[in-house]
Amino acid sequence: MTAELVLLILVVGTALAFDFTNGFHDTANAMATSIATKALSPRTAVLLCAVLNLVGAFLSVEVALTVTNAIITIQNADGTPRADLLTNGGHDLLLVVLAGLAGAISWNLFTWMRGLPSSSSHAMFGGLIGSTIAGLGWQSVKWIGSGAKLDGVVGKVILPALASPAIAALVAMAGTWLVFRIARGVARTTMDTGFRWGQIGTASLVSLAHGANDAQKTMGVITLALIAGGHWTNTAEIPLWVKVACALAIALGTWIGGWRIIRTMGKGLVEISPPQGMAAEAASAAVILSSSQLGFALSTTHVATGSILGSGLGRRGAEVRWGVAGRMAIAWVITLPCAAASGALLWGLATWAGPVFGPIAIVLVMAGLAFWMWLDAQRHPVGHHNVNDEWDETVHLPAEDHAVAS
Repeated sequence: MTAELVLLILVVGTALAFDFTNGFHDTANAMATSIATKALSPRTAVLLCAVLNLVGAFLSVEVALTVTNAIITIQNADGTPRADLLTNGGHDLLLVVLAGLAGAISWNLFTWMRGLPSSSSHAMFGGLIGSTIAGLGWQSVKWIGSGAKLDGVVGKVILPALASPAIAALVAMAGTWLVFRIARGVARTTMDTGFRWGQIGTASLVSLAHGANDAQKTMGVITLALIAGGHWTNTAEIPLWVKVACALAIALGTWIGGWRIIRTMGKGLVEISPPQGMAAEAASAAVILSSSQLGFALSTTHVATGSILGSGLGRRGAEVRWGVAGRMAIAWVITLPCAAASGALLWGLATWAGPVFGPIAIVLVMAGLAFWMWLDAQRHPVGHHNVNDEWDETVHLPAEDHAVAS
């Protein structure tokens, strides 16, 4: 087994590990409101979400192709592969991908530990951008596409990141206002019961949409690694085994349940009623599915959070906790640069350790950081038993003696 093949295996394994963290980090996007309103029990919610993420991963490949082609410049102007990236079995490009993924996983786990619904997608893009700049130079990042087409980091990542939460908030706000307007005079218990059933349907649609958008991002990264290693050449297709592996990894992560983030989105941002929950989930599903078909690698976390905020603004008298929203906004802003810095630092560590031990050093550091953050999270565990406890703004997490850790 050659050193390049070992590196490729490490990249694929790390990519699937990222996909797993993406699953439990983003379960809240689909199920936080349904759990908060008790439309679904916590365990049933995460199981349903996992199954639908698995199915959704096979609906499209547009986002996967965006990740393969729109972040790192892997082709010359005439469409031929860059020869400098394919030397030594594509070692340099594979190391870039490995460092970027490890940086993204580290940031995902840090924000999970803090209960912050930051973007797994932007963590991955940030990690890849940082390691690419460190290893291959600024010119190797595809910042802007050619012609009038929205492409590259700006067109496919940054612009959707700015627009999608605002659009989702406006749609959810209008939907919430309309729902309460139509349902005036209906008994509260009757209305809540009906909308809880509606929430199950819309939450299922968001789960399907999440699989169709987020699982594909890892598919694109693995395909990029296969191209670098010379094991795949078609930049317009994704290997079937990659689709299956990524779908299973994100579904397993979703089933684990990212309870800390579910709690923040379901209880910490807005006190959600079933009509608000249904409006928020419907808005999220519409925005995510539309973007997936257009190939925009947006953040489902940003969309879901924008929808929940919009549902609070659309209901007269609803409480929106702007302090929590502010902390989440800060996490959004710093995710790309922090993940980029992590990816660049891990690239530097790998080059210092040498071509043989460099990839192993990246994996060991990532594993060490993951274990430390997991241990730290056990001091205040959050699980299905206490995810719906009353929100305490002074603590941000429930008492640690109530639950099984996520």
